[in-house]
Amino acid sequence: MDDVPVIKMRRKGRAEQQRMLIPSECMVVDALRGTPAGKLSDLAEIRHALAVKHGADACCPVTVQRHLVHISEEGSAPFWRVVDPDRPFARRMAGGPDRIREKLAGEG
Repeated sequence: MDDVPVIKMRRKGRAEQQRMLIPSECMVVDALRGTPAGKLSDLAEIRHALAVKHGADACCPVTVQRHLVHISEEGSAPFWRVVDPDRPFARRMAGGPDRIREKLAGEG
């Protein structure tokens, strides 16, 4: 499932630029599979780890969210480990916050 990372230069503030990783869905799936079962992990930490792994300064949050929605529909990885059921974004997942709570409770 190794993909070639896509890194684009993006503006950061007025004068600076940063290297932004645009992760593939496979990269996100691999990261999700590495999260501990039954525990809600921090999505920002996952994105940071992906960026560091691929030599970027940051990882695109919008792309990761789009992949998470698709992953939740397919059921290809444990998305519930990084989506807080109490946050509005959880409503975009297949099954919504209730499914996330069920999955976390079932693992832990």
